[in-house]
Amino acid sequence: MSTVSRVFRRLPSGEGAGSVLARAFSSSTASSAVEPKASKPKTFSIYRWNPDHTEKPRLENYTINTKECGPMVLDALIKIKSETDPSLTFRRSCREGICGSCAMNINGCNGLACLTKIEVASDSATTITPLPHMFVVKDLVVDMTNFYNQYKSIEPWLKRKTPPQDGKEILQSKKDRAKLDGMYECILCACCSTSCPSYWWNPEKYLGPAALLHANRWISDSRDEYTEERLDAVTDEFKLYRCHTIMNCTRACPKGLNPAKEIAHIKKIGMARAI
Repeated sequence: MSTVSRVFRRLPSGEGAGSVLARAFSSSTASSAVEPKASKPKTFSIYRWNPDHTEKPRLENYTINTKECGPMVLDALIKIKSETDPSLTFRRSCREGICGSCAMNINGCNGLACLTKIEVASDSATTITPLPHMFVVKDLVVDMTNFYNQYKSIEPWLKRKTPPQDGKEILQSKKDRAKLDGMYECILCACCSTSCPSYWWNPEKYLGPAALLHANRWISDSRDEYTEERLDAVTDEFKLYRCHTIMNCTRACPKGLNPAKEIAHIKKIGMARAI
């Protein structure tokens, strides 16, 4: 039975319902008051560099109470920026693993800060650095220009030689649509490409796992009519064959995709054409 119904059933004669309800709700609120959260300190060692200053890059430690923020590393970064050091710079947006903005290196592994849980059970500091082998703009923000240019170079849009009849949409069977699963979900966070040693060594020539995954997405699309041209564009000693199947890209992908598999598919098609 609810608190309100009990109050009305026991309402004494001469006592106003308003005063009884007020007393009942006041008592209920007092009993459910939130107690102060216990302290659970956690240290974050964060890469800092400002191009406007003469200081060399450094790791700066910040200690926060993890009981006072959300469970993810991004929550900790937001708390540090909001309450401790507003000069700390990093990218973020959706906070749900969809936009890819908060990609960074956390304890030696590339990942999204919004999907990486704070290791509260560990007494060791959590080390946060920018994505590896990328030019740093400031702190945890890296220059994504080359990465996006490589993505643009594979022409990631539907290309047709024949227009659809009467302006209708281009139909695709469920079976052909299923072939795109595991590719279209890529959010271009660059976790895969920046974890790849081949990309570190040849960032200007090797397209990298992300761009090649998207290349295969359009090569595999039954609606696209430029398959041969797309294959010609990427089948190159450096653009494609710098991939040595190290598999770091697959391990690093926060969406659980397998870029190495998609690159292997392009190689397989290319070899079949050469025979």
